[in-house]
Amino acid sequence: MPATVSDKPLCLITGASAGIGAALAREYARHGWNLALSARREEPMIALAEEMKEAYGTQSLILPTDLSDPASNEKLIARVHAKGKVIDGLVNNAGFGLPGAYTDNDWDTHAGSLHLMLMGPCELVHRVIPDMKERGFGHIINVASLAGHVPGSKGHTTYAAIKSFLIKFSQSLNLELGEAGIKVSALCPGFTYSEFHDVNGTRDGVSKLPDFMWMEASDLAESAYGAVERGKAVHVPGRVNKAIAALGKILPDSAALYLMHKNSDKIRKG
Repeated sequence: MPATVSDKPLCLITGASAGIGAALAREYARHGWNLALSARREEPMIALAEEMKEAYGTQSLILPTDLSDPASNEKLIARVHAKGKVIDGLVNNAGFGLPGAYTDNDWDTHAGSLHLMLMGPCELVHRVIPDMKERGFGHIINVASLAGHVPGSKGHTTYAAIKSFLIKFSQSLNLELGEAGIKVSALCPGFTYSEFHDVNGTRDGVSKLPDFMWMEASDLAESAYGAVERGKAVHVPGRVNKAIAALGKILPDSAALYLMHKNSDKIRKG
């Protein structure tokens, strides 16, 4: 790894206060990275930073941020640079789903969601690439979803569309940036033990799913780090998730949409 202004490379992780974001922070720390942690909730990030310092000697920047604000991404990068740091890794993880049908949420709510999960990752990637190119090294993980590999569902109307975009976006970046030493991967988790479903109001439904469909966030993070290190453009972790993604590719559209129609109410809050 290249030398930076600190002894270790620095990874910026959004949505780092819990769940997949926190698990990826632990994985990067375990592999010798320092951290820049960004989320709305400050206290969990402080606790995580202290945990990583004790375990691995990790230095962390704590950057409370509301990334649904269109002005937040430029300011976030500026705050890192103001500390004399450069960004060697970026994990775009911040996100949430909007329960209900499309018109159940007002446009301002949709606009915040789209900025947080679509425009925001695109902007952050655009802002960190020049420095990564200059150093000939970089990691970028865009946290997409298994939902990006299957038809859209009733409810959470824009979620699968956003995640599908992130998959294609990551594939293109992987091809464009590989020769510059920058590794880009779309991480496509399925059902993962985290706070995500509590925030989205879908806990009652997904809790009825069988245990074999779930992954631990720590296992997910370990496989994700390995995938981006190998330069894998799209990573679907877990055998069950891989099977679902493959099925989504080979089923006729009419059959896949029928299955989604029949099962949306079980896993989505319509």
